[in-house]
Amino acid sequence: MKTDRELQHDVIAELEWEPSLDASKIGVAADHGVITLNGTVRTYSERWRAETVSKRVFGVEAVANEIEVKLPDRITPDDANIAQRALSALDWNVAVPKGRVKVTVAQGWITLEGEVEWYYQKNAAEDAVRNLMGVRGITNAILLRPRLHAGEVKEKIEAALRRNAEIDAKHISVEAREGTIVLRGDVRSWAEHEDAIHAAWSAPGVINVEDHIAIRP
Repeated sequence: MKTDRELQHDVIAELEWEPSLDASKIGVAADHGVITLNGTVRTYSERWRAETVSKRVFGVEAVANEIEVKLPDRITPDDANIAQRALSALDWNVAVPKGRVKVTVAQGWITLEGEVEWYYQKNAAEDAVRNLMGVRGITNAILLRPRLHAGEVKEKIEAALRRNAEIDAKHISVEAREGTIVLRGDVRSWAEHEDAIHAAWSAPGVINVEDHIAIRP
């Protein structure tokens, strides 16, 4: 088990290793496996990336992202312009069903709404607008409307967990009820945890995943 100082050092080193981030403006605190990020970045994409990079460090169990997006002085957020570019980005993304996602922008904050069948489509919509200039944050309120029965979904997820070489499937239980998947058990790292969550979300018919997996390095 890493000490707080060791974990803080490793997260800082990982942020500095990431070429797309200016780690000098990001502060890191560690407390019993929980990392808190603060400071400022120029884009929402950098804020999101800092969180993603921190989570891949061994020993990190959770991340509190308090980084502020501070746009350069030369950039004046224009909600109408951001909305137009967001619609164009969604339209050009083949993973997002045409006409199924609506966009609202208020003071640089994008809200995505609508209905899709798969989680990857919901995720693709957020990915499509994350790197737009002027974006301060994203609320992904897209709903999932599944078609399969709970029993079929449970079997598909269990099979996916067994196929993944990085996951010890014996330590994870799967429960399915009306589109909600409940995962319980223990894993050895955040990466293994994320693989298990991804396997659950990848199944057709899943609209929510309840995560009760503990990380025990």
